[in-house]
Amino acid sequence: MPDTPDTARAETILAFDFGLRRIGVAVGQSVTASASPLGVVSNGTTGPDQNRIAAFVNEWQPARLIVGMPAHADGSASDMQTHVRQFIQTLAHYDLPIDTVDERYTSIEAKAALKNARAAGSRGRITKESIDSAAAVIIAERYLATRNA
Repeated sequence: MPDTPDTARAETILAFDFGLRRIGVAVGQSVTASASPLGVVSNGTTGPDQNRIAAFVNEWQPARLIVGMPAHADGSASDMQTHVRQFIQTLAHYDLPIDTVDERYTSIEAKAALKNARAAGSRGRITKESIDSAAAVIIAERYLATRNA
């Protein structure tokens, strides 16, 4: 049946929008190519909150992890990529495939979408945490869109 989703390829993913203070997290699934925000993981001088990341992985049992890879507007590497690569190394112990997605402008897109939702009356105050998790949703959906294309 051409209109039936390919459930053999059904896959749950966790997506991360890395930041030096907070890491936005979203869960996505391939059947509908959609994602939902899960919240944030704190990040600081001691590194990401590994217990919180482990809780997300244990709860959602993803088939793969997706991490937003920052770049400058022209596509060249940003200084933040070093930190993101270190974060990816910390995720490697989950023994899951890890893919990266271009995350240029995801925070700007997320903030705009949240502002529109607030203006429409469908959400309350916009926090930095909600922007970070909404950016992770965009990262997840970009990955799923290219995977399903």
